[in-house]
Amino acid sequence: MHNFDLIATITGGLAAALVLGYITHRLGLSPIVGYLLAGFVVGPNTPGFVANKELADQLAEIGVILLMFGVGLQFHLKELLAVRRIAIPGAIFQSLVATALGAVMGVAFGWSWAASIVFGLAISVASTVVLMRVLADNNELHTPAGHIAIGWLVIEDLFTVLVLVLLPAIFTTGQTGAINILVALGAAILKLGIMIAFTFFVGGRVIPWLLGHVAALRSRELFMLTVLVVALGIAVGSAQLFGASMALGAFLAGMVVGRSEFSLRAAAEALPMRDAFAVLFFVSVGMLFDPKYLFAEPGLAAAALAIILLGKPLAALLIVLLLKYPLRVALTIAVVLAQIGEFSFILSTLGKNLGILDDRATNTIVAAAIVSITINSLLFRLIDPFEAWLRRRQMAKLPAPARAQTEVETDESDGRFHHRAIIVGYGPVGRTVARLLRENGVEPTIIEMNLETVRRLREQGTPAIYGDANHYETLKAAEVKHAVSFIISTAGMRGSAEVIRLARELNPKIRVLVRSSYLRELPELRQAGADIVFSGEGEVALTMMEFILRQLGATPEQIDRERDRIREELFGGDLSAESAAPVSLPHNLLEQRESKTSL
Repeated sequence: MHNFDLIATITGGLAAALVLGYITHRLGLSPIVGYLLAGFVVGPNTPGFVANKELADQLAEIGVILLMFGVGLQFHLKELLAVRRIAIPGAIFQSLVATALGAVMGVAFGWSWAASIVFGLAISVASTVVLMRVLADNNELHTPAGHIAIGWLVIEDLFTVLVLVLLPAIFTTGQTGAINILVALGAAILKLGIMIAFTFFVGGRVIPWLLGHVAALRSRELFMLTVLVVALGIAVGSAQLFGASMALGAFLAGMVVGRSEFSLRAAAEALPMRDAFAVLFFVSVGMLFDPKYLFAEPGLAAAALAIILLGKPLAALLIVLLLKYPLRVALTIAVVLAQIGEFSFILSTLGKNLGILDDRATNTIVAAAIVSITINSLLFRLIDPFEAWLRRRQMAKLPAPARAQTEVETDESDGRFHHRAIIVGYGPVGRTVARLLRENGVEPTIIEMNLETVRRLREQGTPAIYGDANHYETLKAAEVKHAVSFIISTAGMRGSAEVIRLARELNPKIRVLVRSSYLRELPELRQAGADIVFSGEGEVALTMMEFILRQLGATPEQIDRERDRIREELFGGDLSAESAAPVSLPHNLLEQRESKTSL
């Protein structure tokens, strides 16, 4: 019966999340809203199917571990240092303001100071998942504002991770004296320091060595299994050996892997189940929501939303403007922080398990998360019209020469990636194509699964990505959306059609050239979005035809006519390389051709 409950909980939870996630996505909202609502639908507070809350919580724990591992993978110290002047003071100031406002609100509603402070901490931290999704959906992820927002969230996440370690140490001692609390804090910080040192000094050497040996086996399954064992193993070890949370251990494991050359492949390949378990985490949180608490005390949810939608954004806006950053940056950061998510749920769940928060607090946090996540994507859409309105007003005040110069600079900045190409595979064909492009002013970026090849290319100064082109994250890291050409130089590559579709999704205007082994593959590749397909089977047939006709004494005109006829038979008119529209070549290649013609 237990096995049936497990399967029913997973099936019912994921099915409800699929339906409601699809609906919310079609409405232009974050699917996380649908996942939270799905938890409410399959929870004990609605009629019909009721999922097993205990099993859902256990599955959600795995989701938390994998989520934290993913956060650690994305934590890059260099990016944080680049925005440290604003991210560190901004995150600290905004977190303190939101925590203080939440604490005052809790006391006003009759809670203890301990419960009020924990509640304030829970609503002070924004959702990394929601922030990344909103920035990516609005093409702001790789802008200065996006980098600052990510650095800001990293500081908040680190602060929250520290809180997750310290709360059990403080509230499980059974003592409330200042000395006992300081001793508990000191012991927790000491254990935390030892764990971090052990993870980075020992794990920093062992984990990359282990991943390197497994990657050399060229087995996706073993590599995926190794990364999952590393994430779960360090998470469990952190709890058992150091008394820390498993979330913190998973975060540190992600940081160790993220510092290695396997970070991109780990994120793209080894965590396919992360999203599924993360969905179950949001579903399990939604199961906690009981609307009767909102009807009993609607002012509680309204006050929490006021802090999240007004207090936090205003604090962030103030600190960014005081640090003399542009208004656009300040507005972007303020809006993306006006929501709460996974860390708020983790903190509230921990607070409830420790007996600090009651059901009113946890239900308020869930309700506030649903509303704030829903509104956040809508608020972000108002930034562009508002910023465009301000720009028009400023441009109207500029003299004509200055306005023209501004437009020229904008056009130049938009074309900074005009001559870039992505090459998948660096075998003999890939090397030849890369050399040809480089000699003619086109910068190639190589996507390759051979780790030694990637290392050698990077040493030579050639941009190279270690990862599987079948994964969205790999193509995104290669900046496909900024390239003009996408070239699959490996024949018979697994999932070539899916790779083409992903490249088209990232950059609908990109020109796709594909190498295939057999002629029968051409229709599928063209349907997927390939502009030109070079079939090894067809090209060999053409070469043999030319050789035989030349041996038989055919004239060049006869060979050309026969080549066109056979190419039409093999490739079809719309599949041939010659039928593709011409590509505008870089200026230096055009100049070389003109000079050769004149000679």
